[in-house]
Amino acid sequence: MNKQTPISPDLIYPSEEFAGNAQIKSFEEYKHLYKKSIESPEEFWGGIAGKLHWFKKWDTVFTGNKNFKWFDGAKTNIAYNCLDIHLSTWRRNKAAIIWESEPGETRILTYQSLYNQVCRLSNALKKNGIKKGDKVIVYMGMTPELAISMLACARIGAVHVVVHNGFNAGALKKRILDSKAKMIITGDAALKRGAKIFLKKIVDEIADDCPELKKVIVFKRFPDLQTELNSERDLLWNELLNNSKDDHKPDQVDPEHPLFILYVSGEDYPAGIVHSTAGYMVQTYITAKWLFDLKDEDVFWCTADLGWIAGHSYVLYGALLNGATTLLYEGTPNFPDNERTWQIISRHKVNIFYTTPTSVRAFHSWGEELIKKYNLSSLRLLAIGGEPISPQMWKWFYKVVGKNKCPVIHTWMQTETGNILLAPLPGAIPLKPGSCTFPFPGVVPEIVDTGGNPVPAGQEGFLIIKNTFPSMLTKINNSRDASEKYWQRFPGKYFTGDTAEIDKDGYLWVKGRSDNVINVAGHRISMNEIKNILLLHQDVKEAEVLPKPDDIRGTSLTALVKLKDKEPSLLLQEELRDYVEKEIGTFAKPDEVKFITE
Repeated sequence: MNKQTPISPDLIYPSEEFAGNAQIKSFEEYKHLYKKSIESPEEFWGGIAGKLHWFKKWDTVFTGNKNFKWFDGAKTNIAYNCLDIHLSTWRRNKAAIIWESEPGETRILTYQSLYNQVCRLSNALKKNGIKKGDKVIVYMGMTPELAISMLACARIGAVHVVVHNGFNAGALKKRILDSKAKMIITGDAALKRGAKIFLKKIVDEIADDCPELKKVIVFKRFPDLQTELNSERDLLWNELLNNSKDDHKPDQVDPEHPLFILYVSGEDYPAGIVHSTAGYMVQTYITAKWLFDLKDEDVFWCTADLGWIAGHSYVLYGALLNGATTLLYEGTPNFPDNERTWQIISRHKVNIFYTTPTSVRAFHSWGEELIKKYNLSSLRLLAIGGEPISPQMWKWFYKVVGKNKCPVIHTWMQTETGNILLAPLPGAIPLKPGSCTFPFPGVVPEIVDTGGNPVPAGQEGFLIIKNTFPSMLTKINNSRDASEKYWQRFPGKYFTGDTAEIDKDGYLWVKGRSDNVINVAGHRISMNEIKNILLLHQDVKEAEVLPKPDDIRGTSLTALVKLKDKEPSLLLQEELRDYVEKEIGTFAKPDEVKFITE
């Protein structure tokens, strides 16, 4: 790493004003923090943790290697750190969540009102038999009630398992059975592009096949919608909260107590990634603060759904741990028209806008004239993540949306890592369009060949992480040893499954997946998982799924199918596409099905 601030014609430097007001103000300050985090990790992470609330302080910051533990001996609660600590400050009446519905309704929840609702649901969960360690599926639309559900689970020590509302019955059932969830919190329906996704009906399809499932809480997003209720199993959200107290003493949990399970698309079957409480909380707090340069007056809009890891870490926990205002939007960025994103930024005076390369490519295709119609002067920081982005598209985003004044931080993270590991600190690190630049303090990446040997600058190889950090996954649900998947390929080092390279200036470039899992519009999808679903269809003899470049989504999917005795037809093509959508979800639906004979 260079001793001085990097100098290159390819680099874009933060303005003196931005750097002067940033959380981390210079490359020299970044280098100092990074060196301390690697040479004295216990001192570094212990100092960060000291800024949060602990019912009991830790005995040791870090112990172990393969079976590592962070903040051993401590007692804490992440919901307490997200809510209670702000109530004794001026933030009590500050907006914690600004919500905008797809039709344009707006709700604002202050830290006090959010606390009250979380406490009511916490009491209701306990009253209905949910205790510390129990698993609760949360399967809802993007409304404040989804955030309230996650926080209430965390408050009582239950483990939330958020399932994105784009998943259908088959995928939901797999996650209920694997997690052994005792309860589902769902909605009557979710809204997407003006159409209702009837979530409660999907739950009803598979509830009887899930023996551990005892209760279903139903939030009525649409009061006039007729919803069938099972008197022995179903409970109404409003009735539960109206009959609960708005105060609740949080459960004190051990640092390794599981906070949530979030499923990723594995080679053949979804894998439940488990994150523990303390390490995840500490690293989420500081990555959100430093990378997004969060200030008290900021409105932060991360467009990720709460069903994905970026939604967990930055829409919800990272924002609230820092006392920020986070914006939730129910719909898609181009409904009812392509101006919706710019309308939201202008209306709510968004300061930090974090989205995906897929969205940026879509914005580009819709044209600059739409953007020029709106006042986006409130923006001071842009961020992108979820997949690689070309330097050309990065520059367009910086120039047209950021008006050449907003730093663009390109982030890299995984569900397994919990937090962003590679990204520039916006006031400190000069930006290189398309690059994730340098590692966050406390993270030691390396690019290696198949034998685990470091590759020279400019050569692509496998991205590994050489050390352990607080927000690392603790295990895979129902698997005794996560090292089989992540630490055996390169013994003792975390194998990300991605390829990357480091250029002559020391900047990191993540290229994409090296395995059978691909990114479609920022969603990780296993081609094997889709193939296995197709093979379950009565007319399919053989199947294969292949990726194809796509100008907007990055990648599209093509399914090659050999039939048993059925004659190929357009009708059967659509039936197979719909079959995958029904079993997994809309984002896994192949763009085309091609019939083959060999």
